[in-house]
Amino acid sequence: MWLKLINPIDNLIDGITMYRLLLYYLIGLVAAAIGLSAAHVMHYSAIDIAISASILVFASWAINKMLATIFDAPVNPESSILTGLILALIVPPSPTSYGLLFLLAASGLSMASKYILAIRHKHIFNPAAIAVVLTAFGPRQNASWWIGTGVMLPFVIVGGILIVRKTRREAMVSTFILATTITTLALSISGGNIGANLKNMILSSAVFFLGFVMLTEPYTSPTTRTKQLIYAVIVGVIMAPQFHIGSYYSTPEVALIIGNVYAYLVGNKTKLFPTLFRKYKIAGDSAEFAFITDKPLKYKPGQYMEFTLPHDDVDSRGVRRYFTLSSSPTEEQLKIGVKFYDQGSTFKSALLDINQNTKIVAAQLAGDFVMPDDPTAKLVFIAGGIGITPFRSMIKYLIDTNDRRDIVLVYSAKNEEDIAYKDLFEEAKRVLKLNVVYMVTGQHAFSNSSNVHKGRITKRTIQQIVPDIHERLVYISGTHEMVETLQETLHDIGVSHGNIKIDFFPGYA
Repeated sequence: MWLKLINPIDNLIDGITMYRLLLYYLIGLVAAAIGLSAAHVMHYSAIDIAISASILVFASWAINKMLATIFDAPVNPESSILTGLILALIVPPSPTSYGLLFLLAASGLSMASKYILAIRHKHIFNPAAIAVVLTAFGPRQNASWWIGTGVMLPFVIVGGILIVRKTRREAMVSTFILATTITTLALSISGGNIGANLKNMILSSAVFFLGFVMLTEPYTSPTTRTKQLIYAVIVGVIMAPQFHIGSYYSTPEVALIIGNVYAYLVGNKTKLFPTLFRKYKIAGDSAEFAFITDKPLKYKPGQYMEFTLPHDDVDSRGVRRYFTLSSSPTEEQLKIGVKFYDQGSTFKSALLDINQNTKIVAAQLAGDFVMPDDPTAKLVFIAGGIGITPFRSMIKYLIDTNDRRDIVLVYSAKNEEDIAYKDLFEEAKRVLKLNVVYMVTGQHAFSNSSNVHKGRITKRTIQQIVPDIHERLVYISGTHEMVETLQETLHDIGVSHGNIKIDFFPGYA
């Protein structure tokens, strides 16, 4: 039932990258605020909002470009524009001479924080949040968080739901809001203003905007589920308007940067500048890219990283992508498997053209789509197309470490020539005794191999191939449509939700 309700939302956002969706959302909020102000519904002037937003976006973009040149770092204009728009929604829109100083200071500090307040090329704080904390000591102006008003709340929530669904961080954001609510109620008991304080938290605070947009910012939040929930509680508790230590009352930006410190301490701090080693075809329309890294990387088979590839004439899908690492931690090179399309993005076109001199950044190692620690757990791997990459990583690791596990691999591809890494999986059959079944869906698909079958993965084929599926953990990796369909199929078979793990890429498009 839940999948049927959420599918229309997923279909809407499936073709948009996470960053581009956030960009549209923030622009929409600024536009809505300008429209409401023009209708005299909001306190601020529509012209002031438009001018302030323009100054913040342009200044953030220009300062980021300048700093990137100074520090010889790849330019990511999309990131600076997003920060400028966030600042436009949380600082007072006041394009006076003194207000202009504040806007420029906020822009400069937010961009500088990514280069100066960084350790090993990884910035610690959310750029917009740390900027408004620091401006309190310079121009002595604070963030007003004017986006947190009742009239803007519907716009914030509707778009925010899309953002959270795209990033699959519903649990983190829900925990954050719950923590803030409970803390607000608990601290309001002695004052007897429970109803008023709760109403103020919902209608006149930054809790929803901060939760949807800034709490989920990938570079300054944890990358695994348990740590994300702890992070959400920390920020949520400190975020409550009534939270104070002595005479000092917290603010949203302070709550967030305290959470950022926790995220940095418990998170992966690696930022790599990989150099192409080689690229080669692995299937009909897919290629693997192997990189030499400037430093070692510790990761678990099945995890992913964000790759940034600056290039000219960028289309609406931007310069960043998340890719599962197809390599095993036992291999020297870092590898990713990529599927290409006839009408692909400029990112994919640029990726095809990379050479040893191309500047690429790989960061944000993340993902809970990893094998259980218990070696006796019985597993099923179901993959579609290039969704095979996390399983390639896992199976290569098992071969290299001689870790024998009870695994059934079911791999769906259009034709036999589209089966990537087949040699490795056949080796796993021989060495580890894995049960490997290929399903080919093309109309003219045919094979003499005993483990290659024609047809799609259906309820019937799953029950035939894996009769003991109720005793196994099921891992699914593939397109959004395939993953959602197989989840429903598994539920119909009677596989519990807790026994299903799905691979997800924020900004997969």
